[in-house]
Amino acid sequence: MNRLRPEDAAAHDWYRFVLSYPPHLVRTYAERFELGQSDLLLDPFCGTGTTLVEAKKLGIPSEGIEALPMPHLAASAKTDWTVEPAGLEQHADRVADRAAAALGRDGVSDAPLPSANGRHPLRTLPEAAEKLLVSKSISPLPLHKTLTLRQALADVEHPSYASHERVALAAALVADIGNLRFGPEVGVGRIRPDAAVVAPWRSRVHRMARDIRALADRRAVPCRVHLGDARDADAWIAPQSVSAVITSPPYPNEKDYTRTVRLESVILGFLDERKDLRESKQTLVRSNTRGVYRDDTDDEWVEENAKVQEIARRIESRRIRAGKDSGFERLYHRVTKLYFGGMLRHFKNLAPCLRPGARLAYVVGDQASYLRVMIRTGELLAEIAESVGYELEGIDLFRTRAATATRSQLREEVVLLRWPEGR
Repeated sequence: MNRLRPEDAAAHDWYRFVLSYPPHLVRTYAERFELGQSDLLLDPFCGTGTTLVEAKKLGIPSEGIEALPMPHLAASAKTDWTVEPAGLEQHADRVADRAAAALGRDGVSDAPLPSANGRHPLRTLPEAAEKLLVSKSISPLPLHKTLTLRQALADVEHPSYASHERVALAAALVADIGNLRFGPEVGVGRIRPDAAVVAPWRSRVHRMARDIRALADRRAVPCRVHLGDARDADAWIAPQSVSAVITSPPYPNEKDYTRTVRLESVILGFLDERKDLRESKQTLVRSNTRGVYRDDTDDEWVEENAKVQEIARRIESRRIRAGKDSGFERLYHRVTKLYFGGMLRHFKNLAPCLRPGARLAYVVGDQASYLRVMIRTGELLAEIAESVGYELEGIDLFRTRAATATRSQLREEVVLLRWPEGR
């Protein structure tokens, strides 16, 4: 499962993507690949940095690529252990005191009590930004407190601490402040009419400082996180520099990865209007119909792949027979081709970055999201990688999980590849 073992919590639990894989998986393949301090481990779909944090703990230099700004910020902060912990704590205390004083002036306590704001109107988001949120994902009073804290952070911003403090706010929004729940999809759970904001944020920053003290002997291990599109990895990574890849790309399903981090992305100012959301989605491998655009061309990369074309044909035939006619359903067959075309583009552009003999592990899962047509993701990605020169070492079973629609067991696997020595 995705739960952290207590011994793994340091740095990893500062902020975690709900679909993250566990750190011990990274350790398993780092050991199998015999990686050390002279190697470079790459995670081209690094999300919130599970591979990168674990690499740093193991003393392995690493680089990551992440397309979405919020996970990119998280991965960058989670792998920066050069911050002076006492200074971070002192600055967080100063921000907390400033925010608490401002809330007091507004007649609002940070404590989650049924109190009303009788002096000033509640702070709100601009209308364009509010429209991007999942409806009711945060209640008005906690939002007011959050925006007050955000203003306090801006008023006394310190460049050495800003990233960590913002990540702590993002984590608190999801766990302590907002109304979100995470199951097969992100949605609204128990409504919190009120919630403490400043106190849990401050506690999270202090926890970061404790972890940084504990991880001090690894602070100098190199790690870089690039904000970019993994389909064009060679734009970010030096030629023939990568010894190994451990990563988990999106799966071909209907999970909108931007929706999973929407609340914190809006609150922290990464998304202010719909144009920002579209621009973020366009940097992603097309894995769901809400991220498909008319001028997308990644499907052209797999025009000659018979298996991908057959899956797309079956999905479209089943849609027509079932009379499914919504705009999203009409895109099911196309997004399947766009997904595998995007991954082929990724493998092709990653190849120049790999050292001869580089080894790669891709965590992926079978899917049946599109009208219950089975997509054996691992098998297809292995075939696609082989078509551009990679060698398949094998496919390991990672775990099984129940399909949402059919309750059948779907395989999550680790596709193991090698870049040939003679390249």
